[in-house]
Amino acid sequence: MTMKTASTSQPFWQRAALFGGVCLMTASLVAFTPGKDAPAKADPLHIQVNDSPLSANGKGFPSFSPIVKSVAPSVVKIAVSSQPKINRMQMPNMPDLERFFGPGFKMPNDMRQQRMPKQEGVGSGVIVTTDGYILTNNHVVESASEIKVVLNDGREFVGKVIGHDPKTDVAVIKVEAKDLPAITFADSDKIEVGDVVLAVGHPFGIGQTVTTGIISAKGRATLGLDYEDFIQTDAAINPGNSGGALVDIEGRLIGMNTAILSHSGGNQGIGFAVPTNLARWVMESLVNNGRVERGFLGVNIQDLTPQLAQQFKFGQTAGALVAGVTPGSPAEKAGVKSGDLITAFNGKPVTDSRNLKLQVGVTIPGSAVPMMVLRDGKSTSLSVTVKELPGEKLAQATPEADQAGDALHGVGVADLDQAMRDQLKVPSNIQGAVVTQVEENSAAYDSGLRQGDVIMEINHQSIKDAAQATAVCEKPTNKVSLVKIWSKGGSRFVVVDESKAG
Repeated sequence: MTMKTASTSQPFWQRAALFGGVCLMTASLVAFTPGKDAPAKADPLHIQVNDSPLSANGKGFPSFSPIVKSVAPSVVKIAVSSQPKINRMQMPNMPDLERFFGPGFKMPNDMRQQRMPKQEGVGSGVIVTTDGYILTNNHVVESASEIKVVLNDGREFVGKVIGHDPKTDVAVIKVEAKDLPAITFADSDKIEVGDVVLAVGHPFGIGQTVTTGIISAKGRATLGLDYEDFIQTDAAINPGNSGGALVDIEGRLIGMNTAILSHSGGNQGIGFAVPTNLARWVMESLVNNGRVERGFLGVNIQDLTPQLAQQFKFGQTAGALVAGVTPGSPAEKAGVKSGDLITAFNGKPVTDSRNLKLQVGVTIPGSAVPMMVLRDGKSTSLSVTVKELPGEKLAQATPEADQAGDALHGVGVADLDQAMRDQLKVPSNIQGAVVTQVEENSAAYDSGLRQGDVIMEINHQSIKDAAQATAVCEKPTNKVSLVKIWSKGGSRFVVVDESKAG
């Protein structure tokens, strides 16, 4: 099963990305690819970390070659390809044949469809464990049907997607190999504006390339993602650098190159990288838990402007101003009120609303954490028990790349949570996995399966959630599947024959 992502055009931004010279859009939904269920307890990631701060002695560096030699083996080329799409031909003068021949009539494939060429692209990745886990961007691999990982020494491996999170543009892939040259992580919270950095990747697919610059700014939020905390650098980043390494002068990974700000599509001295602390948290969540579990506080927050600070009689502009509290939320239970200024969360200062959203998001659901609020001129300490952000079950791991031999090929599913149930008006007695996407050239689409349907059974086996639906479809016993669905107020069966897929 696969699920495609919807995207919004941002003509001003050029994503340093999958296809050289092509502007990629920001994803707004989560993609799924078929595969086995994520293991209940995954092997822990053995990540090398050196979190000591850099020395600020001002000594010059006559050559960065020792750093490059240590980092280069850890940065890989990721070559991806996606299955060709089927475009239904637009014929403005074509009569409504269904009207004449009935609702079961289908136009012949050679009249209604036109096959498009296979798409290919190149990105970058960073080896983070010796046993083959690789960090890259979600937009590099989100639509890939095949992934080839090429090491700096020329070795090639088939990569499979372990999980991806469009809300941070982070993805994890895996290759079957041992004793790989894993990079060492730094604590990205300790970097400073002005630190010298090197960007390593595969721009335009021409081969591994190293550029240098400095950290221009921290905490940028410019691409429209749900969770942003970008490092800005003037080190040259170009299309194909996405997923590559941004390292400090000791060769430690501080960020993953992700995007550029450009009018031309090429480097103009403003590039962005996901900081390693954020990327590492997403990666470990996907590998260890099978999905990203984000914290939920239940407040509407905004930045505190000088004008608002004056009205509320706050003697500061740092913090997140609470504009509203969700009834029954963790914030309400903790005693948070509208007009409060949240100044600290879990022992860390809150600089603005974006910063609070990030801090809450990385908090493990169920954790009781301290929080400081400024109210009526007095600082008050509260304790809040964070819940899981509703709807986050969509950000699941995807253990395998798309398999053309699976059942219900081209179908994306998600868990039927309460929000989805309410939206689709699904009765409480209906259990299953909700269909989020159906490829038009698939056998499932031809059988009548549509977005918003709920898959209740596959071949007489009851389906409880998306993970089970994916597992059942991964290794079908034959090409024909009997699927029971709930759709538009009632249940019905459909037969999906993969032997007749487009």
